[in-house]
Amino acid sequence: MLIFERDIAIDLGTSNILVYVRGKGIMLREPAIVAVDKYTGQLMKVGQDAQKMLGRTPANIVAIHPISAGVISDYDMTAAMLHELIGRVTSFSLFKPRVLVTVPSSVTGVEERNVIDAVIEAGARKVYLTESAVATAAGAGIDISKPDGHMIIDIGGGTTEIAVVSLGGVVECESIKIGGDAFDEAIIRYIRRKHNILIGKRTAEDLKIGIGCLVQRTEVGIQEVKGRDLTTGLPTSVKISSVELVEAIAEPAAQILESVHMVLERTPPELVSDLTENGIYMSGGGSLIYGFDRLIQRDTGVPTVVVEDPLACSAFGAGKLLLRLDDMQDGMVNLARKRQLEE
Repeated sequence: MLIFERDIAIDLGTSNILVYVRGKGIMLREPAIVAVDKYTGQLMKVGQDAQKMLGRTPANIVAIHPISAGVISDYDMTAAMLHELIGRVTSFSLFKPRVLVTVPSSVTGVEERNVIDAVIEAGARKVYLTESAVATAAGAGIDISKPDGHMIIDIGGGTTEIAVVSLGGVVECESIKIGGDAFDEAIIRYIRRKHNILIGKRTAEDLKIGIGCLVQRTEVGIQEVKGRDLTTGLPTSVKISSVELVEAIAEPAAQILESVHMVLERTPPELVSDLTENGIYMSGGGSLIYGFDRLIQRDTGVPTVVVEDPLACSAFGAGKLLLRLDDMQDGMVNLARKRQLEE
């Protein structure tokens, strides 16, 4: 490996993209949003700058999410966005970096190829792919090289991934299009149905973060939200309690629990016995909803914990895997979805 070469890990999420630089840690945390001039196709802003423009742009500028359900939905915009982000952390490097990218365990061959091509177009020299569940396990401090089963539940913005990891690979997994966005939409529907008020997505997210819960809190939280009265069309406000939010977000939580059961039913008995000892690890923004870990533990009977930094755990794990890039081709790191492309 050249002394000036720089290795990068990218946690490619539906809502956020984290960039980890070997030897430096996480250098970028940006929303996976781009602002584009729809008439010229020109990229205007990326990340936080683009997010600030949501709902506040002229007719010719649109803010879009080029990644949907953990995979690329708009190839050109994804490549342009990654080019901008990679350029920020390699602006003084003369050599193209090697890049490790996290992908869902359910990713198809075509989707894998799209990720590889987009990252190469964005300025990478070599591209490696690894399942986000494996990266999350590594980030949580689990020794992924051992034949020992651990369950990972990663609740992202657009998807939830439930996977059993052993020997550095995914043994069993389920990926569903239920994530943080689904919880926000459930809150919007609930307030519209119960209070006849229309609120925006960001307001719903603030509610979810502020007083959202799946198990009753010891103290009832109350938060005032502003929206539009659907009867008069005028601005109005209403006070929402955490008790109401338990009901509001129960449906998407139940769908996630159902998928957890499906994965447990398909998991080999030897690994299920491991899970009862090792427990379930939760990551992603959705895992921060109050009481979610207690709900899963109560429902499955398996000890459940939220990892130390659920929003960045996968990126930290991918950063750890950068140390093993030289071994990947030799098969010393058994990554089930390892892919490599050289120019």
